[in-house]
Amino acid sequence: MTTAPNALASPAIPTAGAAVALRPLTPGSAQITGGFWHTRQQRNRDAGLRSGYEQLESSGTFRNLRLVGGAEQGEASGMIFQDSDVYKWLEAVAFELGREDDRALRDMAREVTAWVASAQQEDGYLNSVHTLRHSPTERYSNLAWNHELYCYGHLIQAAVALSRSAGEDQLLEVALRIVDHLRTLFGPEGRHSTGGHPVIEMALLELYRLTGRSDIKDLARFFLDVRGREETFPGFHPGPGYFSAGVPVRETDSVEGHAVRALYLFAGATDQAIEDDDAELLARTESVFADLMATKTYVTGGMGARWDWEAFGDPYEMTTDRGYAETCAAIGAIQWAWRLLLATGKGIYADAVERLLYNAFLAGVSLAGTEYFYVNSLQLREGTKADEGRSIAHGRRGWFDCACCPPNIMRTFASLDHLVATSTPDGLQLHQYATGTWSTGEGDGRLTVSTVTDFPVDGLVRLTVDAAPNAPQRLSLRIPGWSRGAATLTVGGTDVPLSPGDDYATIEVTFQVGDVIELRLDLSARFVGAHHRLDASRGSVALERGPLVYAIEQEDQVAAASVDDAAVDPSITPVPGSPLAALDGAIPLVLSGSAVAVSAAAAAWPYPVHGTPDAEITRTAATWTAIPYYAWGNRTVAPMRVWLPLEAH
Repeated sequence: MTTAPNALASPAIPTAGAAVALRPLTPGSAQITGGFWHTRQQRNRDAGLRSGYEQLESSGTFRNLRLVGGAEQGEASGMIFQDSDVYKWLEAVAFELGREDDRALRDMAREVTAWVASAQQEDGYLNSVHTLRHSPTERYSNLAWNHELYCYGHLIQAAVALSRSAGEDQLLEVALRIVDHLRTLFGPEGRHSTGGHPVIEMALLELYRLTGRSDIKDLARFFLDVRGREETFPGFHPGPGYFSAGVPVRETDSVEGHAVRALYLFAGATDQAIEDDDAELLARTESVFADLMATKTYVTGGMGARWDWEAFGDPYEMTTDRGYAETCAAIGAIQWAWRLLLATGKGIYADAVERLLYNAFLAGVSLAGTEYFYVNSLQLREGTKADEGRSIAHGRRGWFDCACCPPNIMRTFASLDHLVATSTPDGLQLHQYATGTWSTGEGDGRLTVSTVTDFPVDGLVRLTVDAAPNAPQRLSLRIPGWSRGAATLTVGGTDVPLSPGDDYATIEVTFQVGDVIELRLDLSARFVGAHHRLDASRGSVALERGPLVYAIEQEDQVAAASVDDAAVDPSITPVPGSPLAALDGAIPLVLSGSAVAVSAAAAAWPYPVHGTPDAEITRTAATWTAIPYYAWGNRTVAPMRVWLPLEAH
């Protein structure tokens, strides 16, 4: 049931009979070894996970488990779903142990797992806060809000990761007892209900993949299909749409309600489609994802426009300064897009993963790896008050009362290696670009390629064949949408023509050890506009370079010019500046020439009749320096904006 310890396994491993176009690399066959992402992974490992342990202790989250287990006396701390933060942290540790063993981390994981096991009740039930605050008769009495099934989902995911990547099975035993407990209560012959916060669907499918138990897959399908059909959470404000229960998943046209709930749900639905070979369900998930990207996604990849209920808004409702774009939503979207990539092999999903990773996800954590944004708005105005605890006006914070995002970030960093490459029986596909080693198969039949790159600072990706079978193999390299028509490829120093419309460049030859392939992606800066229905961004442009969305932050501007007054002429090409040491060598972009600062005297009424000359308005030549959006807020908490108004001539 388990793999050898210290072999990093993918978080999603379809069964041998699953309907997929691509497969994750086998445990231990994907390794990021240097460069941009390796730096962030190491900080997550060395600082983030240790800090997370301390925060879980100081917040009382670990203590809740010890209280139920009888090791301590007292009252519960935190929210009803507090246990889930423990499980995401454990999953992150599991992936790290798969990347490289660490005795201290392993001991911490065993200690925490023992606390979890001690809190499990005789019948398999496990929720420390609920057990401490409610009687046994109140179990599952409020599935909409008490999150028992949600917590189980994250526990199961952690258990699978610990078993696969670290060879640790104690939490798996806890998870299997939970499943047996659930099967006595829910299902076609039991209670026709599900939880208010999806994730158990995805988790159960992965447990099925590990154990081969078809009853676990059936339970996952039951929870998926009962939502919106028999379980609509009647009487619970703000209504069934909030819980993605307005209509059944198989009839959904567009995501609505709480963003993270919806994204986790559809990631699970995609897993179900893969394992059931359900083409109709897969087509539905693809259709919903396409609508999401077209009408409800920020230029950063962020998702969820409304602070109220952490929800998706209406189509094209994407305000900038009040945008929500929760970090957990970015992670849920990555999980969904990755599963769609496995299912279909379509490059659009790898493109989505790239945008989400470099912008919506990465902005959620400091360069040091220990402070976080819960919300990722695209603008911070002058004079913004730091009120609500999640507001970006506070700057990044070490933890939150609702601490779902920090450990979610930790587990994503720790498992990043498996978002880079996939395999087919005849080849290897690289979807993201990082320094590392990627291998298909085992023994003489494997194709192993090492990559060296400074991406996204530099667009050159150099690949060397380290092992290859004596037979033709297909090596496919994704050409990101932003570089199609401008990328170049050489094999052994010989240019290979690329079609402007192809999302992958495929080389099919009998490779020799030592063969060198070089892919050069075009990192020229570019301005992008907004759909005419995106009212909040109409008349503005955003700046991108490679996979990175840029922002202007007050920290980098000269003189008294305020970023709130910025305006630009997109016909003037931004110029890359010198790497910024304070931001890990990030490349700034300098906008000059027709860039201006627009200012006006304070007015008693800020809405003059259109066309009326206003002598108080002045336009002053200015130079604006932009930095990658992910890096803002790492020096000071100062005004920032992504969308830049067009300069009026």
